[in-house]
Amino acid sequence: MQDSLDLKPVSYVNGTVYLPGSKSISNRALLISSMAKGTTKLTNLLHSDDTHYMLDALIKLGINYSLSDDKKTCYVEGIGQSFFLSKSVSLYLGNAGTAIRPLLAVLSLKKNDVFLHGEDRMHERPIKDLVDALQQGGADIEYQKNVGYPPIRTKGGFIGGSIILNSNISSQFLTSLLMSAPLALKDTTIFIKQDLISKPYIDITLSLIKSFGVNITHDSYRIFYIKGKQSYTTPGEYKIEGDASSASYFLASAAIKGGTVKVVGIGKKSIQGDINFAHVLEKMGAKILWEDYSITCIRNTLTAINLDMNHIPDSAMTIAIVALFAQGTTTIRNIYNWRVKETDRLSAMSIELKKIGAIVKEGKDFLSISPPQVFQYSNINTYNDHRIAMCFSLICLSGIGVNILNPSCVSKTFPNYFKEFLSICNN
Repeated sequence: MQDSLDLKPVSYVNGTVYLPGSKSISNRALLISSMAKGTTKLTNLLHSDDTHYMLDALIKLGINYSLSDDKKTCYVEGIGQSFFLSKSVSLYLGNAGTAIRPLLAVLSLKKNDVFLHGEDRMHERPIKDLVDALQQGGADIEYQKNVGYPPIRTKGGFIGGSIILNSNISSQFLTSLLMSAPLALKDTTIFIKQDLISKPYIDITLSLIKSFGVNITHDSYRIFYIKGKQSYTTPGEYKIEGDASSASYFLASAAIKGGTVKVVGIGKKSIQGDINFAHVLEKMGAKILWEDYSITCIRNTLTAINLDMNHIPDSAMTIAIVALFAQGTTTIRNIYNWRVKETDRLSAMSIELKKIGAIVKEGKDFLSISPPQVFQYSNINTYNDHRIAMCFSLICLSGIGVNILNPSCVSKTFPNYFKEFLSICNN
């Protein structure tokens, strides 16, 4: 394993990047395909640690699939119903929130005995709001160590009904319920307590569910209505969009040091909320060109912004880096959920930004960043967090280099990231 990656100063960036499949869509599509009637051909599947954990779990749950040599096409043989296991099963899911949360929900539909666990950080990521909601619907779920966190065991029993969900920590809790509730014995009504965060991720879920023949209605994201005793049906083939969060690093590189960079795989017709990152770049001054399935960014003078970025929590991290190259102080607001991701991202970003000379103010749910007077060469601790590693790669556009510690952590979502990034860099 490579302990560090020293990135030399880059004079400008230019080129085209073909995006890997979306992590969020890939794991949702794998799970729904496995429960659908018929065989589904998934194309542009993400090849990463998180999808490996989901695929490994599906094997243990009795699902048959075949994966192409390049790992981008997967044929999933659906079982036409929720999972019913004849023996207890243990699923190790690393630090993949997009795997453990929906799996907990769908495995709670029948009388199964499943132990779900992961790496140490996974056992620090909250899951209580989802468990509370599933228990309201009849699920028998037990914490195996600390209340509110994995490891966790489900013994099934979820039948639906009236559920109150606190969804101000993670949209994945609601996503998990929306994926499982159509297969429950009873109709389900989900009442959202407090404000739902990251609504665009719910739109991804609803769009994908609809592609598999199930329609869910809602009242302004406050109440969701799901008919029970439904079944998913394969659309035959489903193409997974490029990862919009991953696109942010390439678009940002153009805004900072372009040249022109075009990302292919997302665009005007994308179902991912993180395409709104390009709109934020526009607000900061970059020139953006939109096509149905591509976005192009052209460099221009950048100025600071003050925005609520709750709707794009992952790509908002990239804006924290773009802020270093903008005139004025940028404030990123309403991002408390950064603290419960792969690491406490608010704290981690604050610490690492200060290393390179930025003036940073960290609040409970916001970050304010003023550019350094002089960029400092630094060893960037990535906290085993893929997004921190990818974000700080952009520091090499400042005229100094940067040393990324544990660069292999990008394998969680984008194993070839540094190769792709360097392909558009010119020294």
